[in-house]
Amino acid sequence: MPDDGLKDDGLRYDRMVEEALRSVVRRSLTYAAKHGLQDDHHFYITFRTDDPGTQVPPRLRERYPNEMTIVLQYQFWDLEVSEEGFSVALSFGEVAEKLVVPFPAVVAFADPSVQFGLQFDVANGEGAAAPSSGEEAEADLESAANGASSSPSKGKAPAHSENVVPLDTFRKKST
Repeated sequence: MPDDGLKDDGLRYDRMVEEALRSVVRRSLTYAAKHGLQDDHHFYITFRTDDPGTQVPPRLRERYPNEMTIVLQYQFWDLEVSEEGFSVALSFGEVAEKLVVPFPAVVAFADPSVQFGLQFDVANGEGAAAPSSGEEAEADLESAANGASSSPSKGKAPAHSENVVPLDTFRKKST
């Protein structure tokens, strides 16, 4: 069950905002599952392969032990979305593989066609975002766009940094 932000330590706006932003990912994937991706829309999704709920074939888990970025654009099949996560089949080396990704494992989501991106920091379990350099993000996008259906991620935002929503803006400042 999602954290509603109401705790003994007061309102947790950071957690409420994170849940709202994760719903953007869920709703975008739900739309793509029902209608496909029109125009130039395509998604880059970076997720933790070492998250307990993530299901990745052993050969891919070996190649990407911590994080993996997938591209949903032309060749993806059986995209299914639930409240907890999504599953999709993609081709890796001409072999179709099914991936199951819980939403809490998602590190970043981007639709470069509209220069939109979200980045989540799941390493500390708090859901804070970490800003990244636009140049590094562009390099990651260009690398993935050159025919790769997956690429190793370095934890960079897969979109222009000025369009990545940093959740740290909403976090409580410790004194």
